[in-house]
Amino acid sequence: MLSTLSRNSGIGPLVLRLAIAAIFLYHGMLKWPLNPEAPWFMPIIAVAEPIGAIAILLGFLTRWAALGLAIIMVGAIYMKITAFGVGFAAAQGTGWEFDLMILAGCIAVMFLGAGPFSVDAKTGMDSKQ
Repeated sequence: MLSTLSRNSGIGPLVLRLAIAAIFLYHGMLKWPLNPEAPWFMPIIAVAEPIGAIAILLGFLTRWAALGLAIIMVGAIYMKITAFGVGFAAAQGTGWEFDLMILAGCIAVMFLGAGPFSVDAKTGMDSKQ
């Protein structure tokens, strides 16, 4: 039964892309409207997250979008550890374990590519990235 999964291996990158896109689109849109007291980089992230999410969703320039979103997640983990002093799994709220899982998903997409159900595959861009 599990051997049938390998015949449909293109579903894996699609499911991963959909989950990553949903998370970044939701969290990116939460940053709107922009808080005037937010750090200087928040407007950049508020734009980059939804754009990256849409690119990942469509499978367009997927490896580059995943790289950009991975960099954002490294920054989020760094901020939680250094500026906020949050542990891996905080007692209240969220630690940085969620961020680490999203980072791992972005890195996986960088290595796997978009898969066959993507704009990259349809245009032949995935092999050129």
